[in-house]
Amino acid sequence: MSSAERGGPVSIEPIGFATIVLGILGLTSSSGKVAAYLVLLSLFGAAAAVFIGSNNIQPAHLFLAFAAAATLRHRREAGAAIRALAPPQPGFWLACMVVYGVMSAFLAPRLMAGGIEIIPLGTSEYATTGSTVPLGPVSSNMTQSIYLTADMICFVFVVAIASTEEGFRAVVGGLIAYVVANIFFAMLDLATYATGTQDLLAFMRNARYTLHIEEEVSGLKRIVGSFTEASAFARTTLGCLAFTGTLWLCGWRPALTGALAATSLVLVVVSTSSAGLAGLPVVLVLLYVAALRLNARRASFGGAAFILLAPLLAGIGIVAVLLNGDASAAIGDYIDTVVLNKFNTDSGIQRSSWNTIAFQNFVDSWGLGVGLGTVRTSSLLVALLSNLGVLGVAFYGLFAYSAFLRPHGGTPAGSRTFAGDVRLAASNACFGLIVADLLVCPVVEQGLFFYILAAIASARPMPQAAGVPRPASFVGRLGAQYAHAR
Repeated sequence: MSSAERGGPVSIEPIGFATIVLGILGLTSSSGKVAAYLVLLSLFGAAAAVFIGSNNIQPAHLFLAFAAAATLRHRREAGAAIRALAPPQPGFWLACMVVYGVMSAFLAPRLMAGGIEIIPLGTSEYATTGSTVPLGPVSSNMTQSIYLTADMICFVFVVAIASTEEGFRAVVGGLIAYVVANIFFAMLDLATYATGTQDLLAFMRNARYTLHIEEEVSGLKRIVGSFTEASAFARTTLGCLAFTGTLWLCGWRPALTGALAATSLVLVVVSTSSAGLAGLPVVLVLLYVAALRLNARRASFGGAAFILLAPLLAGIGIVAVLLNGDASAAIGDYIDTVVLNKFNTDSGIQRSSWNTIAFQNFVDSWGLGVGLGTVRTSSLLVALLSNLGVLGVAFYGLFAYSAFLRPHGGTPAGSRTFAGDVRLAASNACFGLIVADLLVCPVVEQGLFFYILAAIASARPMPQAAGVPRPASFVGRLGAQYAHAR
């Protein structure tokens, strides 16, 4: 490990100072407003608020400390946070996975050192060449432990904040604002690339990662938005599509959510990400199934139109493309380049070799895994198996089932509630993110956005006490409008 990795000077970037100021202001605000800020800050995937040596601390992770402090100031939210970690709540299973993961990160590479060949995570020279090294501790054991712990803290505190109606509405408003901002930064990415003014986005592209922000495929700019690469942008946008698309089907602010869903759909298609294009049909089928379920309970115009027209429009579109030779050839070339031939490219072959070696690591470790953050993969499932083993997969499965896979109940047949519709939308969004992660995710850690969605999917808001004022912030008002609109 280099001296930079062991430690070094601490420097705060301008976006870091802005995050600290926002955090200080949040300490005097409601916990719901703080949660909405946290949601928005999680969008900056290519930004570093603070550098500690060569390590990046993203704005959302820095703000998480302020969010925790703001939550713990309120007795009700603090109690909800503690209850969120009690068995058999989702937070309990997530905590089990985190504790097991952190222990494995420090013990497994040392106890099994030298006996297994790995492609280490965080070392680009081995990832590029495909060469292996004997198993041993790596710097990413520490960083991935920190990130996964931060995910758990984020999940617990968002569940706690969303345990009140005010907090729940604020988080929902933050998620809608997140989708709007994701679209805005995608447009800004395209505009600055076309005009040669990419330096305008340097304030949020300052992380010491490898940034793929100027690549093209078939003459199209690979959209990265506020992220490090096109696959990360497309993965997030799939989640945004599933979230807003479900809310549109539920009839909540259909003009806004329908426009956001349609724009997200277009952005996934033109992002040139193979993960986005491969995951898009799964998300659309998921939305279609949701439409069938929702309209079986209470019909809505948008849901009925989607059920009836989606297959017809899809069929007409396919026939029209097939009858137009130029359009058919152009679309076929695009799909061949981005999806079908992906596995034959150097990148596809490389990613396949990572998964092959990582799965062999799972077998060689007798199903125990070689430690959190130890090996590089290109699939969430392979990452879970190779890093955390069978026990880690079991903990993740129990968390996922209890948080967003379990059927939502609690309302009379034929009736729906705002909270129930939002939980369904968040569950579908988690599915959308997982679909992409199964294709390209190199690590176990799935980011704060995923765990925020999982938290809102599992939250059960209690009625607001009499005399408590309604939220005055923009995101709070936006969430409140959803709660009263049909």
